[in-house]
Amino acid sequence: MLLLASPATAALVTSSQPGGNATAARPRPGMEQLKRKRIRALLTKLNKPALKTIQSSDGDIIDCVPSHLQPAFDHPKLRGEKILDPPERPKNRNFTFGGSGRSRVGEVVVQAWHATGEACPEGTVPIRRTTEKDLLRASSLRRYGRKPARRGVRRDSTSSGHEHAVGYVNSEQYYGAKASVNVWSPRIGDPSEFSLSQIWVLSGSFGNDLNTIEAGWQVSPELYGDSNPRFFTYWTTDAYQETGCYNHNCRGFVQTTNKIAIGAAITPESVYNGRQFDITLMLWKDPKHGHWWLELGPGLVVGYWPSHLFSHLARHANMVQFGGEVVNTRPSGSHTATQMGSGHFPREGFDRAAYFRNLQVVDWDNNLIPAANLKLLADHPGCYDIQGGTNSYWGSYFYYGGPGRNAKCP
Repeated sequence: MLLLASPATAALVTSSQPGGNATAARPRPGMEQLKRKRIRALLTKLNKPALKTIQSSDGDIIDCVPSHLQPAFDHPKLRGEKILDPPERPKNRNFTFGGSGRSRVGEVVVQAWHATGEACPEGTVPIRRTTEKDLLRASSLRRYGRKPARRGVRRDSTSSGHEHAVGYVNSEQYYGAKASVNVWSPRIGDPSEFSLSQIWVLSGSFGNDLNTIEAGWQVSPELYGDSNPRFFTYWTTDAYQETGCYNHNCRGFVQTTNKIAIGAAITPESVYNGRQFDITLMLWKDPKHGHWWLELGPGLVVGYWPSHLFSHLARHANMVQFGGEVVNTRPSGSHTATQMGSGHFPREGFDRAAYFRNLQVVDWDNNLIPAANLKLLADHPGCYDIQGGTNSYWGSYFYYGGPGRNAKCP
């Protein structure tokens, strides 16, 4: 199981002296000036010139950036390259199990900024603008938008602050994965924590050479400044040490669509005992050029990770994971109340617990096939659990999640 990490929030320390007023510890003027200079430089690097700007009602600013100016092409290995057309899709990609009887399931391919009625022009890509507030929330400017480096990433997470409920396969060579992922807005117990639901495509050892590609939705107040579920991507080639990042916060992922902004909020969300919404994600390796492509919903290709970013994933994946993850910082000394999925245990079932359905993988011949020999693991089942099965409605599926702190999770 992956060990993922989240930056801690820096505290502002106050002190008081006898006979005097309480004073807040603050950086020296020179240090503060240097930090502001670094913030301005980083904002200039991250935010590219836009042909059009769209103000979303949720506070996001969406910049329509010319495709050839997007951050990916700042990467030394990608400079001067042209954006590729989508490759051949996996065979059977349109197959899903039908007759579900789940009349209250809708597929989400809508983001909050779409409500403006505006769109980015052809030849541009929508990119969520990074603001000064975003950078000030981060614990480290140098590693903004990245997970802190970890040594000795392991398959289990029992000794870390990261807790998972996942299904995984690791008995074959994999060339992609697909699933429909239920969208919720779980409560976050502490601003430095997050809750996410995603697909992981992995290769290499669980050490310093781990390669991963990740996509799904997450709620992360520290990264985004709110509690909305947001579509996100991530990648690394060295177990989160020096490579990779969320979304467009570093060079690498090449976006091709003008309809989706990575990092922007997803709407609507599922409702407990009400209508359910999910997004369908597909990752697959182009059989001809070897790049890893990402599709959201029915046929909306988002973009690709060039194969030459990777070492092990340049060939294939040796594990695929589906599921949820939270960060537990143990606020107040007890387990966090950060929720996973809907915040309810899988035993509550449809309409109440979060789910993944139609779990599939891509084989060596570019065929989408059911995820066989799926293993289920909840490393803290009293806090977050998982239950799955297979049927003619949803194919291979599972319910997962939980409330965090409770009587069985002190």
